[in-house]
Amino acid sequence: MSKRAKYSAFTDTELISFLRKDDSLAFNEIYDRYMQYAYRAAYNILQDEDVCLDIVQDIFVWLWQKRASLEIPNLKSYLYTATKYRMLNEIRDGRFRQDVLTQMALVTNRTTFDGCELELKELKRFIEQITKTLPVAAREIFTLSRQEQLSHREIAERLNLSEKTVRNQINISLKRIRLSFTRFVIVLFSLLLIAPF
Repeated sequence: MSKRAKYSAFTDTELISFLRKDDSLAFNEIYDRYMQYAYRAAYNILQDEDVCLDIVQDIFVWLWQKRASLEIPNLKSYLYTATKYRMLNEIRDGRFRQDVLTQMALVTNRTTFDGCELELKELKRFIEQITKTLPVAAREIFTLSRQEQLSHREIAERLNLSEKTVRNQINISLKRIRLSFTRFVIVLFSLLLIAPF
């Protein structure tokens, strides 16, 4: 077994202990073990490969620079939290802030802290925007279902498809819309938490 391979058997706590003693192999193992995890956490929200890679690289550079003084009881949680804060800083300071503010304008034309009202027409406009990102066939099926109020059978007959295909396409479209809306709400909530008032 190579020396590097041996490090994969060490626990996170052991790796942090070695890292404090300037052990670059311990750092490499931590990076290999958690780089993709941190990247996915950032990408799930920001959806920008370059920015997410920069965030993750910054975190690991910082980890190496501060190695002598590290006190980390749970490495995975620590890296997730670090990723979350870097991501929130990116949203607050970078171009993502404008993206979120633009999306906010599409969803609601006013915000009151007494009772944040989302008007139905604005919510529909947001869903229409997400619908435009669907593949052509899925968009057509979703539009026939939601705007023309056709049943699965009617859509299947009109497009010469099976009802099962229609049902599957609608379910996929709904999942994508829910995911986009959930991401938007998470980013919006995060932005509100860190926005200076």
